[in-house]
Amino acid sequence: MNLKNEVPVADKALLTLEEAASYFNIGMAKIRELTSDDHCPYVLWNGSKRLIKKTLFEKYLNSLFSI
Repeated sequence: MNLKNEVPVADKALLTLEEAASYFNIGMAKIRELTSDDHCPYVLWNGSKRLIKKTLFEKYLNSLFSI
């Protein structure tokens, strides 16, 4: 039993790389590749930690045919 007050991934606005990989069913290497640009519009940098803006990343993925 996890006693921490964790917010479910589906309810989060920002996802870690691990959460994004799991949520979108994309491998970690591909997530890193898609988010490696410093000016990526769906990434929020917290120091050296990259967080994925879930709704913007989902819109981006929906516009693609393949990755």
